[in-house]
Amino acid sequence: MEKLRRAILTILCGLVLSLAYVSPAAAQTIDLGKPLLLVAAPGLSGFYGRTVLIAVPVKDEHFGFILNRSMGMKMTQLFPDHLPSAKVVDPIYLGGPQLPEALFALLRHDPGKPSLRLLTDLFVISTRGLIDKVIEETPNEARYFTGFVGWRRGELASELKSGYWYALDADADAVFHGAPDAMWEEFLQKAQMSRDGI
Repeated sequence: MEKLRRAILTILCGLVLSLAYVSPAAAQTIDLGKPLLLVAAPGLSGFYGRTVLIAVPVKDEHFGFILNRSMGMKMTQLFPDHLPSAKVVDPIYLGGPQLPEALFALLRHDPGKPSLRLLTDLFVISTRGLIDKVIEETPNEARYFTGFVGWRRGELASELKSGYWYALDADADAVFHGAPDAMWEEFLQKAQMSRDGI
C-alpha cells in the first residue's frame, strides 16, 4: 500500500511539474505571416543563445537578422580603402550564419531600387553600389550586418513549438536599439509579460 501511495505521489508531482512549465510560444497565438521579433528563450544555448532576431516571411519561408551581436569591427576595418566608411559610428553586426561574406544595410527609409521592404518603415539592401551610396550620404541612418538567418518552410513554426523563441511584433525601433548589449534582457522581460498577459 505504501509503495502504491508513493507511486501515485510521484506521478502527481511529475504532472504538476510538467504543467508548471509553459514553453514561450505555448500561451501565444503566433501569426507567421507577419514579421516577428524572436527572443531566445533562457534555455536556448549555443549560437543563438541570448539573441534577439527579426524574422520576415517570404512566401512559405522566413529570413532575418540577429540584432544584438556586434562583431566588434568598424566599417572602416572592413573597407579600409573606402574613406567614407570611417563616418560609420556603429560597429558591424553579425546578422547570421548564412552568406557571412555578404553585407546588408537596414534603413528606416527606402533608399531606392534594389531594396526590399521588411516593415512599413524598414528596408534592406545588399548591393555594393547602393550600400556605398548610403555610407557616403547618410552613413549613420543604417545598421550594417554580415550574413543573415534563414528558415525553410515549417522550420520556424517547429522552433517556436519547441520553445526556442518568444515572439513579439516586429518594429524598426528594435533594429536600431540604442543598447544592443542589453536587448536580450529587455525584450525577454517584454515577451514574458506579453505571454503572461501583463
